Amino acid sequence: MRLALVFSMMAFGFGGAALADPVGITPDMMSATVETPAGPVEISRIQDNANEVSGVWAQTSRPCPNFCIQPMTPAEGVTTIGELELIAMLQDPDAMVLDSRVKPDFDGGAIPGAVHMPYTEAADRLGELGCEPDFEGFICEGDQVKTVALYCNGPWCGQSPTAARRMIEAGFPAEKIFYYRGGMQVWRMLGLTVVVPE
Repeated sequence: MRLALVFSMMAFGFGGAALADPVGITPDMMSATVETPAGPVEISRIQDNANEVSGVWAQTSRPCPNFCIQPMTPAEGVTTIGELELIAMLQDPDAMVLDSRVKPDFDGGAIPGAVHMPYTEAADRLGELGCEPDFEGFICEGDQVKTVALYCNGPWCGQSPTAARRMIEAGFPAEKIFYYRGGMQVWRMLGLTVVVPE
């Protein structure tokens, strides 16, 4: 009986201590620093082990249409990535992470270091990604063309898949497009840093 009580107390004690366990990005990476126009920003995870997603980001059943589950790959040649690959791209000076959402969504919070390029403008702004303007649109060839990652609100959001398809139609190489399908919903679910644009 005493032994059971001791084990119960130990389990309770360890359970309470679990709330203070550090929350890294990986076992070897507690945080990552990315450059932004406002200066460096540290991406880390919320350190409260009891933190939960709330509000609109906890919603599971948005009406379809318009908020239908998106395919894993939005277009042939595009590569789907996760959070670690996205963080690596945020730290790569030769890559750009594009927030493809409409302005009100972007203004509500974004991934640090992401450039706002709404899906409605993406095909017209390829010059910012290293493409050369042409009479017919853009020529996107050579080493100056950036590798890009697109994201929007989550696996149910069609803004970044639409941006990817429009960019490809306008001449941007599909193999230079990466798709972070998890978007803001999964980014927030993992407790990763969100910034509110100024």
